[in-house]
Amino acid sequence: MDLDELIGRLDLCTKIRLLTGADMWSLPPIPEIGLDRLVMSDGPIGVRGEQWSAGDPSIALPSPTALAATWDRDLVTAAGRLLAQEARRKGVHVLLAPTLNLHRTPLGGRHFECFSEDPYLTAEVGAAYVMGVQAGGVGTTPKHFVANDFETDRFTVDVRVSEKVLREVYLQPFEWVVRAGAWGVMTAYNSVNGTTMTEHSDLVIGLLKGEWGFDGFVVSDWTAVRSTEAAGLGGTDVAMPGPHGPWGERLEAAVREGRVPEAAVDDRVRRILRLAERVGALRASEPPAAAPPGTQPHAGPGAAEQAGAEPIDGIEPIDGVALAREIAARAFTLLTNDGVLPLREVRTIAVIGAAASEARVMGGGSAQVFPDRVVSPLEGLGERAEIRYALGTDPRVRLAPLASPTRALFLDADGGVLAEHPLATGEARWIGQLPPGVDGERLTAVRLLTTYTPRVPGEHQLSVAGVGAFTVTVNGETVLDDTITLPGGDPATAFLSPPERRMTVPMTAGEAYELTVTHPAGTLGTMAFVSFTLGHADPSPGEEARMAEAVRVAAECDVAVVVAGTTPEVESEGFDRTDLRLPGRQDELVRAVAAANPRTVVVVNAGSPVEMPWAEEVAAVLLTWFPGQEAGAALADVLFGDAEPGGRLPTTWPRRLEDVPVVNVTPVDGAVPYEEGVFIGYRAWQRSGRTPAFWFGHGLGYTTWSYDSIVAEGSAVTVAVTNTGDRPGREVVQFYVSDGAERRLAGFDVVEAEPGQTVVTTVFLPERVFQAWEDGWRTVEGAYTVEAGRNVADPRLSVTVKI
Repeated sequence: MDLDELIGRLDLCTKIRLLTGADMWSLPPIPEIGLDRLVMSDGPIGVRGEQWSAGDPSIALPSPTALAATWDRDLVTAAGRLLAQEARRKGVHVLLAPTLNLHRTPLGGRHFECFSEDPYLTAEVGAAYVMGVQAGGVGTTPKHFVANDFETDRFTVDVRVSEKVLREVYLQPFEWVVRAGAWGVMTAYNSVNGTTMTEHSDLVIGLLKGEWGFDGFVVSDWTAVRSTEAAGLGGTDVAMPGPHGPWGERLEAAVREGRVPEAAVDDRVRRILRLAERVGALRASEPPAAAPPGTQPHAGPGAAEQAGAEPIDGIEPIDGVALAREIAARAFTLLTNDGVLPLREVRTIAVIGAAASEARVMGGGSAQVFPDRVVSPLEGLGERAEIRYALGTDPRVRLAPLASPTRALFLDADGGVLAEHPLATGEARWIGQLPPGVDGERLTAVRLLTTYTPRVPGEHQLSVAGVGAFTVTVNGETVLDDTITLPGGDPATAFLSPPERRMTVPMTAGEAYELTVTHPAGTLGTMAFVSFTLGHADPSPGEEARMAEAVRVAAECDVAVVVAGTTPEVESEGFDRTDLRLPGRQDELVRAVAAANPRTVVVVNAGSPVEMPWAEEVAAVLLTWFPGQEAGAALADVLFGDAEPGGRLPTTWPRRLEDVPVVNVTPVDGAVPYEEGVFIGYRAWQRSGRTPAFWFGHGLGYTTWSYDSIVAEGSAVTVAVTNTGDRPGREVVQFYVSDGAERRLAGFDVVEAEPGQTVVTTVFLPERVFQAWEDGWRTVEGAYTVEAGRNVADPRLSVTVKI
């Protein structure tokens, strides 16, 4: 298709209109050239679509740290293909993922959404993700370009970093995915060396589009474009969201006055049309393979039940539930094990902890999706053995949404109902767009209405989490009439981590109570923002009584499984962490249970590192990350040995925050200098001489392996390993290049073997591992040691390679 001919048919006003969102999630159609509306959606663990609500459920895969923990490119590619299937089902053309920023410090609040501390592992996993999604005809936007490695003051912070460090560390994942054919890139909020990224012509035009030859489109993070002329010259192609913003008529005037060349506008339009052609949104182009009509990957247990249709273009529908379960098990990382796992001849299991009954399956913020089922650890293990549950301690700062079917009523100024929308719980959230049938111009309030029948009598707690005015009634009696204000400076906090008000209401078991929450609401132009939650908690006997009950239950059972984890106030978009401790009294709970039952397994439900002062006091520690919707089913598979825990750490796990070599996320005078240079992650640990709790690449399985031989021929390194255990297993063979001072990851492969079987794997070391940036890439000649082993600190074989 001749894109230049299409551009030539557009006037300047129309071309510029295409550069700003038509609304929260889409670019406008231009029917006269056959361009359909281009729809974008948040990822990366699912495809939420245009509705930020549970009304349009999505498959929820494990977190990106979990994907990286598999170290399995093929499995990550399969995840990408499933996400493309979900995107097509929802009419989405572009998935706003993956996140390629690095775990520079474990305090980063959004690290669950990033892959790794290592740029090479991030690059390889990110490229596999991109290729999987785009193989399904859906675009990706690897993000956030570049150095958005923490959340504090993310809109305004200036990251000070040398070109050498940018090139060798932070840009490598983006370079890899561009070489892999990414169709989009998202520019970050932050500045780099004094220039905000949406205006950074050196990095966006000079490097990304010029040196790397990127032919896709560059979209801003939402509201990141804040100028007309500077951004117009800076290389970002699309300003989201819209339709309001700093471009439009102001950019048109800048072009007409010669301050921004029209050729820059044409280049942007050409990139958007190229994207549309790739995803099938230009009607003269061939559309991508569509999801089968009626496909509902969230609706049942298997692909056959979900699809209800014949394969399209010979491609079988992917069973999203099964894949989510497989990825979770393959990502689970066994940190310690005294032999208690896998479980054998177990009749009774004490399952303990708030996260056991209400698993945290995803991180907070734009990564949130709404699955129509979540299998908790309590449910998953309950299908395999006799379960006795105890809460022990509740670390949650906010009450969980009321688990009761709820109606959302959209009201006009006279109290009339404009529309009604069903909700599965007491969580109300519409960001960008209101549900179908709601007239935003007439909307003045949203009211949640539900009937709740308590199972236990006593003092129940209700809560409202949100920002603005709220009125709460119970059986028509007002129990709250207050305005909640927003602390802090990040407006995203209003829906990522809103403040909460609580009420105590006496209730009788078995009696139905009518509950309402009314909240003034409207739209800002065409943009909707409704986000609040009606929370609930049963009466509590008190922390001490709950802890004592957990100890008693643990002592009575064959095995105790404590599920401990972080909360939405710890790991989320919008803020960084202040420490690495498990919230609340969970450390105390683990120690008390372990003292009562020596066969205590601790399941750590967290997206990034936490301190585990009790790690040597328990029988096993299993890290499940944020495991996605099939959390409990996968946990049962792994604990009982149906599946092997396949994960290896994609980030170094410290014992204490005080030991971590790089921690700073707090700007001083608006800036964060990356003074550590290239030494982040395990490279920083190696240089510091300190020993973490668990090194990068660590992870145990249910069998044992011998590393038998290693041979190098040029850049090809071949290793033979043998499964020396008594069951089939999977091993991640890791290759590190050492110059005598430090080791760096240079390759990896996942191998499988039966008991006694030897397998051979060959990796090709990338040229870049032998290069350094000195005003250009320079190969550093000399002798290098290539080591193969189980983690960065556990080399088993070595060979010398001369460059």
